[in-house]
Amino acid sequence: MDAFEAVSPVKPSTIAGKKLFTPAEADRSLVLVRRIVTDIVSNYRRLRELHEKYQMLDQEGDLFQAEETRKAYVAITDHLAELREELEGVGCELKDFELGLADFPSIREGREIYLCWKLGEERITHWHELNAGYASRKPIET
Repeated sequence: MDAFEAVSPVKPSTIAGKKLFTPAEADRSLVLVRRIVTDIVSNYRRLRELHEKYQMLDQEGDLFQAEETRKAYVAITDHLAELREELEGVGCELKDFELGLADFPSIREGREIYLCWKLGEERITHWHELNAGYASRKPIET
């Protein structure tokens, strides 16, 4: 290390309060992210089932069961909001409740991008531009 490197400031790990991840940092966070996203996908599936059940009960005129279903729906909606907030606290963004897609802000070639992860994947292996999505993701060169 030369004298310049010794006094050079460390590159910031945030942009305007947003945490930025290296692929290795994103991989390390997956232990927690995977748990949260698994809960989100499971609860979202249950939420959709409750919505369908509520509509059926409401059409049949079973007001008591419809109201009980609505209460369960509201409780799961609140829980999903808490889970999403927990995920955002880690620094990543949920992109799809059903598939379990999460993006991690990062920097590539001097511009902000997303490292992309889908529930079921072992590690972070892809990225995409901010204005693109899962279908446009590209492999991370190793």
